[in-house]
Amino acid sequence: MHTLTTWATSVPLSEIGPATAEPVRAGIYAVAPLLVGLPLASAAILLLLGRRSDKWGHWLGVLASAGAFVIGLLTFLAMLGRDSSSRVLDVHLGTWIDAGAFHLDAGMRLDPLSMTFVLLVTFVGTLIHVYSVAYMDHDRDRRRFFAYLNLFVAAMLVLVLADSYLLLFVGWEGVGLASYLLIGFWNHRTPYAVAAKKAFIANRIGDIGLIVALGLMFATFGGVDFGTVLGADMSGVNQATLTGIGLMLLLAACGKSAQFPLQSWLGDAMAGPTPVSALIHAATMVTAGVYLIVRSSAIFDAAPTAQLVVVVVGAITLLFGAIVGCAKDDIKKALAASTMSQIGYMVLAAGLGPAGYAFAIFHLVTHGFFKAGMFLGAGSVMHGMDDQVDMRRFGGLARYMKITYVTFGLGWLAILGVPPFSGFWSKDKIIEAAFIPTDGQEWRAWVFGMVALLGAGITAFYMSRLFFMTFEGERRWSTTTDGSPQHPHESPALMTWPMIILAVGSAGLGLVLGLGGRFVDWLAPVTGSGEHGEPVLPEGVLIALTLVLVVAGAVLAWRRYAISTVPVIPPIGAPLTRAARVDLYQDAVNDALLVEPGQHLTRSLVYADKAVVDGGAVGIGQTTVGLGQILRKTQTGFVRSYAATMLIGLVVLVVAVLVIQS
Repeated sequence: MHTLTTWATSVPLSEIGPATAEPVRAGIYAVAPLLVGLPLASAAILLLLGRRSDKWGHWLGVLASAGAFVIGLLTFLAMLGRDSSSRVLDVHLGTWIDAGAFHLDAGMRLDPLSMTFVLLVTFVGTLIHVYSVAYMDHDRDRRRFFAYLNLFVAAMLVLVLADSYLLLFVGWEGVGLASYLLIGFWNHRTPYAVAAKKAFIANRIGDIGLIVALGLMFATFGGVDFGTVLGADMSGVNQATLTGIGLMLLLAACGKSAQFPLQSWLGDAMAGPTPVSALIHAATMVTAGVYLIVRSSAIFDAAPTAQLVVVVVGAITLLFGAIVGCAKDDIKKALAASTMSQIGYMVLAAGLGPAGYAFAIFHLVTHGFFKAGMFLGAGSVMHGMDDQVDMRRFGGLARYMKITYVTFGLGWLAILGVPPFSGFWSKDKIIEAAFIPTDGQEWRAWVFGMVALLGAGITAFYMSRLFFMTFEGERRWSTTTDGSPQHPHESPALMTWPMIILAVGSAGLGLVLGLGGRFVDWLAPVTGSGEHGEPVLPEGVLIALTLVLVVAGAVLAWRRYAISTVPVIPPIGAPLTRAARVDLYQDAVNDALLVEPGQHLTRSLVYADKAVVDGGAVGIGQTTVGLGQILRKTQTGFVRSYAATMLIGLVVLVVAVLVIQS
């Protein structure tokens, strides 16, 4: 009971602010480096041993992830035993960079924010590892797949445990590399290799923002560690500089978390094996941008312009993803659009400042469970349907895949925000926070609140569409891709048990964390907990409006996709539907604004290089050769020629002298 009650602090919330870090070296904290070390060592062993570890390599990967979770859980329990004000801890690892005026130690920041991510990444990651043992059973490169999974987990843990922005950047690049390897795991298929490159390049654009932010931090604060940057007196810093740092951090977040305008890669990233989508595109990498914004709350609180841009980006993305999700027939791409939209909610909440930081992370945690569960459910459907992903060729699968149906259904109810499931406790809090005026500006509360409310209704429609098209209605399948009869079936236990555990979290985790403000209290040492304003509409009215929109969206989807005939061939649809099918022309826009101008610029530079640089060098050479050819004709070898030349020269010299003297 003591462990449970320590979630709540004994200090009034209005008096809690971000705590300062306390160095620790003893106890369970001394083995904290193993959080990263175990999956990193496993990845190295599997890659170095190669085929010799094929028979057991996947289980080593599972044990490494599970071991990291056990250490994380013990660290979490030890932290719960401490007073709320002393839960921000630094584990020193050693001197990293010592160059002139720049000194940076490597260390790990253990606090409620980082430990929340550690538990989410390792617990959900371990379940996905177990699921992958069966899902990748017939893949000859399963051992390499688990090596990449372990590499990703290690990099993600470096990202969230780093005590400086530079070490965070190491993990940031690590997850980018691992995601490239996992998305393009089946790179013998050209579209999959292209999808991996697309994700990699889009993330590199975002990385430019983080690199620029690092430079601005060092120039402004004299360091890049959290203590120096986030502990600085922001009132004495130039407002334009803080805004620049905030916008550059947001650019980085947009790339990693697939937010507008760098969202185009996420749908194509579904080319990777389905467990990759569950790990990277539900619970871990795509949430790194939200982590970065919340971790940098001190900067954004001091830069209201950058904070407003964060809210605008989140609002645009949550509607963008929701609209796209309404038109997708590929089950994984529909879930990808949903992920984009839900992270938009988190980014919007993070941009609301102290009123939304904790709710952004709260929704991130619940979303990690129900979205990972639904991605694994999609993989289970694909497993039973000969890798088919077109929902128009599903229908009526509930009677053949009962466990998948129930577990997916719990995730569906959670993302809709139906009480008492997890999404109700987290997403509704974001909607409520969006209706709170910022700095007395009620227009912002109405605009962003209505966007969040509208997004809830659209989410209910497209997620119900996905659920009904897959599991309800008439069967629309008959043959497999090779023409043989289709026999849908339930997945093996190694796949269904992780789905069951995630479904339990989808159903009850929100209630456990949200009741009594327990999760908000837990994050208070990092995010702070001041008194917030009241929403422009009463809380009860907002809950009622949200539920009305959710029910309306679900009923509309039920009428169109559960009790009505769903055409196997997609109808032409309205202009917005056609636009949503091609991701609202995001690739066309990118091609027109970036790719084609870039190609023309490259061609112009190549031409200039050949015509000016190479042309100049070649021209000088050719001129020298030409002069040489002319001069060599004077070298005949005859004495009379040389004598005549000397005579001509003498005559010219005499004439010149006479002209000068006259």
